[in-house]
Amino acid sequence: MKALVTGGTGFIGANVVRALLARGYRVRVLLRPGSNRRNLEGLQVELAWGDIRDRGSLERALEGCSLLFHVAALYSFWVRPRNLIYEVNVEGTRNALQAALERGLERVVYTSSVAALGLPKGKEPADEETPVEPEAIIGDYKRSKYLAEQVALQFAERGLPVVIVNPSLPVGPYDIKPTPSGRIILDFLNRRMPAYMDTGMNIVDVEDVALGHLLAAEKGRVGERYILGGENLTMKELLALLAEITGLPAPKIKLPYYPLLGLSYLNSAFCTLTGATPRMTPETIRMSRHYMFYNPSKAVRELGFPQTPARTALQKAVDWFRANGYVKVRGG
Repeated sequence: MKALVTGGTGFIGANVVRALLARGYRVRVLLRPGSNRRNLEGLQVELAWGDIRDRGSLERALEGCSLLFHVAALYSFWVRPRNLIYEVNVEGTRNALQAALERGLERVVYTSSVAALGLPKGKEPADEETPVEPEAIIGDYKRSKYLAEQVALQFAERGLPVVIVNPSLPVGPYDIKPTPSGRIILDFLNRRMPAYMDTGMNIVDVEDVALGHLLAAEKGRVGERYILGGENLTMKELLALLAEITGLPAPKIKLPYYPLLGLSYLNSAFCTLTGATPRMTPETIRMSRHYMFYNPSKAVRELGFPQTPARTALQKAVDWFRANGYVKVRGG
């Protein structure tokens, strides 16, 4: 059986490609000319040149495929021009799912995000049924993923056999950019994190997330969402685990919210003028006020989704960053 993977050169996508190959699937990867193919080196995959914003290239790439794993997305909290994130994440998803519908594929797995889900107040973990307040969604990335998930749900109603997976904060190998989640680990290793904010997140092993995509294709119910999550940790707990793994000291200073929010506006304004990428934006600071805790029990129960401990997942990430030259500080 042959599967097309969009976003196969990226962090989650590269791990999905490897999981498919390990299960004996034949794999074709859609990629743009000029894409960094480092994550595909040495893998027996077919390459299809195209762009998810070009439906024609998607239709050609799907020829002979029974499955589509639509993983491609812009995962960034600073995209310029701003409309690009909607072109890729929303319209790109529409193009991919329309092409899959016209091809009559057996199954489609769409990679959404916990960013598309609602969040309760306090530290209570959200699940797939936590209501979303669209007007309260913070930032273009989260808004684009929410809108793209609505597109996927609409296609399910039209008869497309699509299953939606919502990864939380994956960490592990092949994070070549790195992603915002990998940046936390890398900043710690490079000693660029002198302080922290009082926030919380759900850490999941990216290799579990990749396997979760296959389990969704094999066992998931059409039109359903599955949180691919792991362990809920405060930032302080996350940094303590990294300290245990690396032997490096964890930062002890907790930053106040409002002064940091003000600095983020200044930083964003400066980067808008200079074309640089800010290390923090008002959206990321506002998001940090929420404990982004999630309950993956539906995926565990229905899919058999594994639950690798956060410490193990973080160890894998640390080892990969060190082995691949991302740590620039001696002893990091």
